[in-house]
Amino acid sequence: MGSRRCHTYGIIFITLLSVSVAGAAQDGHTAAASAASDYRFDSTISRAVLDNYLSRSISMEGLLNGRGDFDDNIRMLDHLDAKFIGRSICLWGREGQLLDNFARAKVQVPKVLAHDPDRILEACIFEIVTAQVEQVPVPGWAFSALGMPVEQRNFRYEDMLYVDGRFHDQWGKGGSVPDVSRPETRLWMFFLAASYIDLGFEAIHYGQVELMNKNDTDLSYWSQVFTLARAYARVHARRHMLLCDAHTPGGGFLKDGRLLLDFHAFPLRIKEMPDTPQAAILELGFSDGLYRRSKGGITPSGWTCESLPYLVEFDNYGVSKGPGQPGQGHGGFDWIWGYDEITWFAHQTLSYRSNWLHYAFNWVHQVDTNAHLEMPGSRTETSPLDHRRWYYANDPSPAVPEGLGDEEAILAIWSAAFPVRRP
Repeated sequence: MGSRRCHTYGIIFITLLSVSVAGAAQDGHTAAASAASDYRFDSTISRAVLDNYLSRSISMEGLLNGRGDFDDNIRMLDHLDAKFIGRSICLWGREGQLLDNFARAKVQVPKVLAHDPDRILEACIFEIVTAQVEQVPVPGWAFSALGMPVEQRNFRYEDMLYVDGRFHDQWGKGGSVPDVSRPETRLWMFFLAASYIDLGFEAIHYGQVELMNKNDTDLSYWSQVFTLARAYARVHARRHMLLCDAHTPGGGFLKDGRLLLDFHAFPLRIKEMPDTPQAAILELGFSDGLYRRSKGGITPSGWTCESLPYLVEFDNYGVSKGPGQPGQGHGGFDWIWGYDEITWFAHQTLSYRSNWLHYAFNWVHQVDTNAHLEMPGSRTETSPLDHRRWYYANDPSPAVPEGLGDEEAILAIWSAAFPVRRP
């Protein structure tokens, strides 16, 4: 098939998909418009309210740890009426700066929530620890929560790692994957979770949980991590609960019929179309996409589902040796024209990005009604050719001159799908 014919077919496919889904969405969403404006929860969250939040989710990596123009980011979130603010504090290593980031977040979180107290802010606890954890003191309350003797010391890096050497220096020298079966790792994770809850965060993304559980075959240790964090949230969180999610390539964590996570998350898994320059699509069954594979069971809030709701996001994981070129192979990564997902997306034209967001929103909804597209707002970008380091959806302005202007497309999609907003 020639590249022009392939490109035309792709346009027809996207158009037909958009029309068919838009019609169904208008009927379904109009009938449930009042329900779609409900963001009320306390101690537990219903399926309907959780879906409402995930339907208006946006990845704002680093919002509360110094990325971008804070005031303009708040303006954009208000403009979009965004409800679930993903990765809003997103610290990859650099634990020596942790307490300073906590101090900044303590000032900024109330400002984000003042504009809309319904918002959920998500923090991150990733699959990385570095030697800098040894600069962080262990508070007495963290020892007590895990039933460990209280002592005056800092966290111990070596005591968090796999004893057999697996994943040591996985992220560069002095940066490794922690082993959740080790008490020091669980101490660290509880300290982070409780600290984020105290700051006003109501959700935590736990990263690549399956990398950290090689010695946790029955999920007992992960169960303890989530149980301790939720118990703390019941007393200290704004609405007395914590939403836990993670990347789940295996479909999710299920223990004795009970789901350990409140919702799942995974990359979009975008497939390049090498015959059509820079084009890419979504395809059921491509790579390890989560579509139709999210496990069901009894949720932490007590309701049962056949498939747990989940987010799909534009992931960042670097760049190949041939940025901008097709066919760069996998090597453990799904390169799209040589880039990761968000960097490929950022390199497209404004009109292509707008059309692709509409297409992706509709495709995800049609393929799996349990899936929700998390819109791109702010994300790490890896672009060695033009040296761009960050993607911003913001409208370009003196405050954000590098903004790409995708907020209008996001607003159009959400306005059409969910026409009634809560006053």
